[in-house]
Amino acid sequence: MTNDLLISRGEPQRNRIGVFDSGVGGLTVLRELYRQLPNESILYFADTARLPYGTRSAREILQFCFEILSWMVQQDVKMVVLACNTSDALALETLRGEFNIPILGLILPGSRAAVQQGRRIGVIATPATAASNAYRRALLEIDATAQVWQVGCPEFVPLVEQNRLHDPYTQEVALQYLMPLLQQRIDTLVYGCTHYPHLAPILRQILPPHVKLVDPAEHVVAAAAQELDLLGLKNTLPPLPTRFCVSGCPEEFAKLSVQWLGCTPVVEKTYLPAVSYSPSPEGVRG
Repeated sequence: MTNDLLISRGEPQRNRIGVFDSGVGGLTVLRELYRQLPNESILYFADTARLPYGTRSAREILQFCFEILSWMVQQDVKMVVLACNTSDALALETLRGEFNIPILGLILPGSRAAVQQGRRIGVIATPATAASNAYRRALLEIDATAQVWQVGCPEFVPLVEQNRLHDPYTQEVALQYLMPLLQQRIDTLVYGCTHYPHLAPILRQILPPHVKLVDPAEHVVAAAAQELDLLGLKNTLPPLPTRFCVSGCPEEFAKLSVQWLGCTPVVEKTYLPAVSYSPSPEGVRG
């Protein structure tokens, strides 16, 4: 019997927090979890076989998320953080109706932080997130006086996943994406995709010094900490080692992620359950 199963039966506060993304972008959320919640055990899943998510349809994203959460519930996670803005924008509310564990997204915490920083807010995101207008809606609901400009950045995720951060082409692409926002004289820029903080050195070179960068990862983890406190699920004992799982090639993920983790992770190849999404009238899966 595994440690995880032993824990889930008697000490639910020691169960893992599930974190998922299409690839290495969610490592920015994982780093924040390590920083803010060092006692929590983490299950990290990267759907590398199907990345990027940002050019997928809403129907595809919902199906992918349903498969991943169904699997995570089987692993006895106590909470799930969608470390993927596209999944948040297109699937969060539906998923909350289907599973009876806390599911947190990045968009609302990130938007709350952004309006505290400025009023001329730029959002860089995947095409699917930008097209959903999820950030614009959230920002204007919080502060109707804010001005919001969104830019879809289809090439950023593949460039990060291909480890082309120091490629001159990446600098050219970043300048192309940021130019419309610079022309609007933004004072705040929101990372609307968890991959994008990996591009921070490049973006900082292009942006004026006064433009504040908002990383929703920092704020979703703060929200997770509050939720765990509220539910009495915060772990106070030493954590288990982080479990890394991918749908694609474990070796590729391990090689790419070492630069942000500071060590080479042990990565498992995982096969998701073959479940088709169909709305549940009770909404009590898990």
